[in-house]
Amino acid sequence: MARGVQRAAGVHMKERAVTMGLARLFRSDAAAARVPEGRRVYAIGDVHGRADLLDDLLARIEADVADGAFEGRPALVFLGDYIDRGLQSRAVIDRVLALDPARYELRFLKGNHEAALLEFLEDPSSGPFWMTIGGAETLYSYGVSAPAFDAPPEEYAAAAAALRAAMPGEHHAFLAALELTARYGDYLFVHAGVRPGRSLDAQDERDLLQIRDPFLRHKGRLGYTVVHGHTPAGEVHQDERRIGLDTGAYATGRLSAIRLQGAERTVFST
Repeated sequence: MARGVQRAAGVHMKERAVTMGLARLFRSDAAAARVPEGRRVYAIGDVHGRADLLDDLLARIEADVADGAFEGRPALVFLGDYIDRGLQSRAVIDRVLALDPARYELRFLKGNHEAALLEFLEDPSSGPFWMTIGGAETLYSYGVSAPAFDAPPEEYAAAAAALRAAMPGEHHAFLAALELTARYGDYLFVHAGVRPGRSLDAQDERDLLQIRDPFLRHKGRLGYTVVHGHTPAGEVHQDERRIGLDTGAYATGRLSAIRLQGAERTVFST
């Protein structure tokens, strides 16, 4: 009986040692990712038409910037999906366009929802798909009535023409100029993720905007820590491979951001 207890205790101690070793390895890997010395980088997850939440989060970031414990301008990276689902898509774009480039180094990334809007403007036959992922709410924010899902093609063409007329030129220019990635030190910023096994310059735009399982389930090293949105979760996800910032703002009321400075990470959520 005593030998059985000793064996069980031995197994427990080995399992605990392995767990502690993995924990040390995890902390070491996570701590290895750094932004350039002296820089401060903020990244904001999927806003999805919630200008109210964006206002709150930007106010928190502005207050945080006021401590001045960094060099130069802080970088502010938006991970895409400014529009759709929430009812304030137009207002969200107004807010980001009003940000002061003398105050922040601004980087605006493209999300799959911006890609869907741009495709609709070029090819209105894609409208039914866009309506299923929140396009109707974006049309509403620009004062355009959304066609019924099964509306004839001419109604979608008319809606696309109405959206082009209602959208300020600076909004269209903003959408057309969105970047696919940004890089600061050991961190890669992208909307959805990357295709493991491919170099960064060989990545496909569709993967950068839409990938999920092949990226999320991959366990190997990527050469950088990916900061992304696209896949909503109840909490900000952090490990040595990736930081997921989409906390489902339009549905949960939680818009999230992260501050990166040196090897430190600080999360902000509304």
